[in-house]
Amino acid sequence: MTRDEVRTLLLSFPGVEDAVSYGEPSFKVAGKFLTWLRPRLDDSIVVHLDSLDQRDLLIEMDPATFHYTDHYRDHPIVLARIATVDPVWLKAALEKRWRRVAPKRLVKAFDAA
Repeated sequence: MTRDEVRTLLLSFPGVEDAVSYGEPSFKVAGKFLTWLRPRLDDSIVVHLDSLDQRDLLIEMDPATFHYTDHYRDHPIVLARIATVDPVWLKAALEKRWRRVAPKRLVKAFDAA
């Protein structure tokens, strides 16, 4: 994937808007943090997961794509390299995060469409 493709994917979810976090491109939904990109650091996207076990499994299965830094060590978050991440997996992971963060009315409208 490219950064533009990731941006297009994120903006396809209702209510998602461009933002800036830590001087890098980020995305919010209804003012709440959804995710951010790390183009100057390692060209990865921050992906929230359900557990540390899930993160460890992803890294074990594909260490060329998935990694984390000490900052995320104690959090169920993985960094996914944009160039090698599977678009289908990324869409599912981002949709799951969006559903947790988005207002219920947006999720309901999305499901109805």
